[in-house]
Amino acid sequence: MTFSLSNFTHEAWLAFLVVIGLAALTYVLMQQRRRKHVLRFSNMEMLEKVAPRQPRAWRHVPVAITLIGLIFLTFAAAGPTAAKKVPRNRATVILVIDVSLSMEATDVPPSRIQVAKKAAKEFADNLTPGINLGLVTFAGTASVQVSPTTNREAVKAAIDNMKLAERTATGEGILTALQSIDTLASVLGGAEKPPPAQIVMMSDGKQTVPDDKDVENPRHGFTAARLAKEKGVPVSTISFGTTWGTVEIPDQDGKGSQRVRVPVDDDSLREIAKLSGGEFFTASTLEELKNVYGHLEEQIGYEKTIADASRPWVLAGLVVTAMGLVAALLYRQRLP
Repeated sequence: MTFSLSNFTHEAWLAFLVVIGLAALTYVLMQQRRRKHVLRFSNMEMLEKVAPRQPRAWRHVPVAITLIGLIFLTFAAAGPTAAKKVPRNRATVILVIDVSLSMEATDVPPSRIQVAKKAAKEFADNLTPGINLGLVTFAGTASVQVSPTTNREAVKAAIDNMKLAERTATGEGILTALQSIDTLASVLGGAEKPPPAQIVMMSDGKQTVPDDKDVENPRHGFTAARLAKEKGVPVSTISFGTTWGTVEIPDQDGKGSQRVRVPVDDDSLREIAKLSGGEFFTASTLEELKNVYGHLEEQIGYEKTIADASRPWVLAGLVVTAMGLVAALLYRQRLP
């Protein structure tokens, strides 16, 4: 932890460090004066007989240790604080996953959808237990697969059962997630404010429903992102896949198929995150996707609070000061 005046609740106590500094300076001056006085001793032979044989440096060790102990105790009295990571007990997260046909692409082996399922289940397992987690899937339409719950097994089972479908309605995914959050808030009711909520959207392609260029459409992803911003629900987006992904699309007559490129669409997902106040991430492998989810787990699952950090300073101060006093008894020198 980096210390500054803002790290202490009673920083006025730090002024005592000046007193300790003056005490150290006084000790040094007294030692110099004592040395001059000793040098004027007329009978050096007698001095050598009565003076202890211990090295001179040891005489100063007890004082130095005691002063260090007092410094520790001064920091303790000043009330040091530190940021502490505390698990959240109240929060709602909606995992929104793209299940359009482009998720069949094998550029992320064995396929985008299989890797997405594996990483999403790990995210569910690792998320702080007290957080309500919901699941929304979207292709041409969006649907709530699991309403926000602390039952992780239900979420993982729904992830395993996700089915692919045609088209990509990104905006519908966000709007459906917002509805699920509103429903939970109304069910909880009471005098308490609804728990903070966040949407985590994982997608691989450009929106097709409504047309991606129809940015003023109320069902467009950008419009939905603005609504999420108004509701105080950030949408963090994950662009998953590569620019060279392809899928086999059957011909309309059913007699053949054609290979179609399905590159990831970073730009629109980045804009959705920006408009909603969320974060944008990219991932093109299982490990990268796990790392993104790991970051989100820390961000969503924990909050930082300022806690008292004086205990180690008190213990260190008492121990070191006691050591100084013991050392003084063991090494002090007396002239007869």
